[in-house]
Amino acid sequence: MLKWLSNLIDSNEKELKRLQPLVSKINSLEPELEKLSDAELRAKTDEFKTRLADGESLDEILPEAYAAVREAAKRTIRQRHFDVQLVGGIVLHQGKIAEMKTGEGKTLVATLPLYLNALTGQGSHLVTVNDYLARRDCHWMGPIYHALGISVAAITAMQTPDNPFPSYVYDPDLDSGDPKWKHLHTIPYPPNQPQKARRQAYEADITYGTNNEFGFDYLRDNMVWDLSQCVQRPLNYAIVDEVDNILIDEARTPLIISGAAEEATKRYYTFAHLVEHLKKDEDYSIDERTRTATLTEIGMTKMEKMLKREGLLKAPDIYDPSNYFVTQYLDSALKARALFKSDKDYVVKDGQVIIVDEFTGRLMFGRRYSEGLHQAIEAKERVKIQRESVTLATITFQNYFRMYQKLAGMTGTAATEAEEFHEIYKLEVVVIPTNKPLKRTEHPDQIYKDEKTKFAAVAKEIKQLNDQGRPVLIGTTSIEKSEYLSDLLRKNGVPHQVLNAKQHEKEAAVIAQAGRLEAVTVATNMA
Repeated sequence: MLKWLSNLIDSNEKELKRLQPLVSKINSLEPELEKLSDAELRAKTDEFKTRLADGESLDEILPEAYAAVREAAKRTIRQRHFDVQLVGGIVLHQGKIAEMKTGEGKTLVATLPLYLNALTGQGSHLVTVNDYLARRDCHWMGPIYHALGISVAAITAMQTPDNPFPSYVYDPDLDSGDPKWKHLHTIPYPPNQPQKARRQAYEADITYGTNNEFGFDYLRDNMVWDLSQCVQRPLNYAIVDEVDNILIDEARTPLIISGAAEEATKRYYTFAHLVEHLKKDEDYSIDERTRTATLTEIGMTKMEKMLKREGLLKAPDIYDPSNYFVTQYLDSALKARALFKSDKDYVVKDGQVIIVDEFTGRLMFGRRYSEGLHQAIEAKERVKIQRESVTLATITFQNYFRMYQKLAGMTGTAATEAEEFHEIYKLEVVVIPTNKPLKRTEHPDQIYKDEKTKFAAVAKEIKQLNDQGRPVLIGTTSIEKSEYLSDLLRKNGVPHQVLNAKQHEKEAAVIAQAGRLEAVTVATNMA
């Protein structure tokens, strides 16, 4: 591992040196472009497109294109790309991952390769982690693209009954009436045809959106009756922001579109009651890595006796083909009992089981587990069982993003997972140096022998910081852990606020106070 990291550092230095002539070429063009009028600068885009049509490659026009983007940024948003940002932009165009420290301007860096690859007319996508960033970055960087005659749009999941596919386009000539997003306009669409607005967003030269929306639009396109109803174009080029989160942490997270199946059956209640008699390790074993629960020989015998007593077995052997329906209910009930925990994987609210997003801690209203699992959890919690659903289309983030003709990514932490990126996606990682020496002290991770010791140390440090009057924000991975830490703080006499999916209604109020003196906020990473 150490040898591999050493090789990574050596190759990184060589790559940075190799890119310096390109950076110098871009810098040499700056005085020339500064003399151009706004109209002449915009005309550069048409010139680039003509040269591409005549046979030049994107690599050949890269220096001039990047110099044009830098000049447009200076004139519109008053920001000039630093040399290290140019390096990051080149790396992203080459279909690699740029690791850049927090605060080094990844949003501005992305404008360079997005513009260059949009010149082909096949579209460029910027994939971000939430709806706010998709709209913010589109609106913030929009003036740069507009100055160059390039269209930019955003897609989000913030649905309303009147607009199931929210799509926006940047246009500085119109006022949206929203002071926060003054020039970001909702794309109108004909009655009962909201997909036409989404298609228009994808037809823009550059489209900002979340990983979920890009994936769901792909699934919906594969369910249409007519190709004219598709909204996406062929997947050309994408930059994935927070690439380690989306392509590694959430890589195998399935996106699922489901439909209603037959009415729910009360047998879920029966099986939920039966599995309560099973004991962990004796009657069933758990594999946490694959999230599966399996009956042991003892557990199988015990379950067969209970099922015979209930009159539910058609054959003596529980796994006989004639007992197929039994095993389906049993597997769901066992998984619901053994693997899915209340206040961690889901919460029960107003008589409903609501899934908690494992990465953000937010409640996922309207989302349901498939293949009878959600019904099994409802039976376990003794709430009303909703109608079952059947999977109509599904894909993982890993499989979706591998379909792009060219894929790139950016994040503050990629080098530690460089080997995985290479093995799974054939993506190389290049660590971009900071523009100025880093003043922030980046301490190494502290490792503890067990979770109890770790949380005790965390509570102790929070107490010390709180005594100094410093505000503290603590991120936890689940509701369960946030409340465990809250109990420790309460015992240590530290006043604090807890923010997780169970208190999401007061989220804005808690965050507004989080920076005050002596404020301590314990949150899932929804904050």
